Amino acid sequence: MARPRTFDEAQVLRAVRDQFWNKGYAATSMDDLMQATGLGKGSLYGAFGDKHQLFLKVFDAYCVSSVEAVKKTLEGPDAGALERLRQYLLGVATASAAPSNRRGCLLGRGTAELASEDAQVADRALETFQGLEAAFVRCLEQAKAHGDLAPQADPRKLGAMLLAVMRGLEAVGKAGMDEASLRGMVETAFEGLPAPAKRRR
Repeated sequence: MARPRTFDEAQVLRAVRDQFWNKGYAATSMDDLMQATGLGKGSLYGAFGDKHQLFLKVFDAYCVSSVEAVKKTLEGPDAGALERLRQYLLGVATASAAPSNRRGCLLGRGTAELASEDAQVADRALETFQGLEAAFVRCLEQAKAHGDLAPQADPRKLGAMLLAVMRGLEAVGKAGMDEASLRGMVETAFEGLPAPAKRRR
């Protein structure tokens, strides 16, 4: 009979996640993970597998929670859908400019470092980006149904564009671009959305 675990799995995985997030995959050793979690190599391997399996576990959990958080933030009636999306992206701009967020997001960091050589990471990242895009598209479809976008507006194309804006905010924010500039990018993107005729000047 296997012995019961004497550690908090969620706490251990948070420590593992933060270690990979702070240092990156290649720069993180098993010794780093042992120190961060307080567990021995045998305990880590026995519970979670090797370094790669550990990374995939925390990367997957991060990706799932990220998509779910965005969906929850954007939920609501058709009225106000466009403003919810705008406020969400303005929030991303503000967060991306914060010095405490210079490490970027784990999705972006893991994708940049590993996707070109790790099919599992690439597949999970793509699935996550598609999930985020779908949440944006849903919000834009609601806005169009409410008359806040022009009849000819294509929510799918606009959703893809706003996803690119979001990823760009995180990238240039990590480089140190100021909050006003990042928020200005969001406002410019929304000013360029196809407006209904009744709102044109």
